Amino acid sequence: MKVLTVLGARPQFIKAAPVSRALRRSHEEFLVHTGQHYDDAMSDLFFRQLGIPTPDVNLEIGSGAHGAQTGAMLAGIEAVAIEQRPDRLLVYGDTNSTLAGALAGAKLHIPIAHVEAGLRSYDRRMPEEVNRVVTDHLSDLLLCPGQVAVGNLAREGIAKGVHVVGDVMFDAFCDHLETALGTCTVLGDMGLEPGSYQLLTAHRAENVDDPGALARIMRGVDDSGCQVVFPVHPRTRAAMRGAGLEPGPNVRLIDPVGYLEMLVLEHGAQAIVTDSGGVQKEAYFAGRPCITLRDSTEWTETVACGWNVLVGTDPRTIAEAMRTFRPTGGRPQLFGDGRAAERIVDCLGQ
Repeated sequence: MKVLTVLGARPQFIKAAPVSRALRRSHEEFLVHTGQHYDDAMSDLFFRQLGIPTPDVNLEIGSGAHGAQTGAMLAGIEAVAIEQRPDRLLVYGDTNSTLAGALAGAKLHIPIAHVEAGLRSYDRRMPEEVNRVVTDHLSDLLLCPGQVAVGNLAREGIAKGVHVVGDVMFDAFCDHLETALGTCTVLGDMGLEPGSYQLLTAHRAENVDDPGALARIMRGVDDSGCQVVFPVHPRTRAAMRGAGLEPGPNVRLIDPVGYLEMLVLEHGAQAIVTDSGGVQKEAYFAGRPCITLRDSTEWTETVACGWNVLVGTDPRTIAEAMRTFRPTGGRPQLFGDGRAAERIVDCLGQ
């Protein structure tokens, strides 16, 4: 079987690493990188640390408006698929790369497999929600991280080709945490002790492209009084600069870090403040409270079991949650057993 895999963004690199490794043991994979994330810290470093094979094609699309970016990706992926004639087209998550890959597969009648199928925030203002809904309705094989996703699909009339496989990000977390803790010196390099800081990430368009929203987030983080480490996404740094935002003395800005360094920062954090879907899950994997800078989340399970709280962009709510939100209940096994990649490959081969 020949599988054409479409990747483009940092979270997809993490998800693809265990699947690619398992897939290539018995099948052929042709890897297309759209170039949605393209600088070293957001792309090449992840390929090196996670041991992902070098992409067979890099479309080098880069940034841009949603329509232009997705359209350019669609044209590029379509040309590759026509040339390669794969048996399946594999996409991950909910980015514009995901949508472009699914559209290309559907137009060419190539069966589509979607890893992380069935996630829903029920907020259509988020471009990611549109991407995941459309991709699910185009896909032939819907590979779900858990039962909540299966229920979401059922409510939309999708039952055929649905499989619960677990979460591939949990596979990657299990595979790499011990190595990260044993080799990465990021905490020592910054003079930090585990539990002495909170970790902040912010990159979603609704937060960083809106100067008012970004200013409210930074005011809440400042007002919390908590010591904060903030690896700054390139678009967020540009937005802060454009809005003239200078964080308070309790916030330490650093450049984006690799996957292993991020695992160490997450593991050592007292709490994690984020608008990232992937980081919400990694906070749960690491057993760290998660304070989510959104009004909705696709990872509703983490909220329901008390390990994640949605705070939006209200400064007072953010500051209070950073000071006081600490889970008190158990942490159920929501995301499988760390063997999702094997199940995905089994499903692809059926």
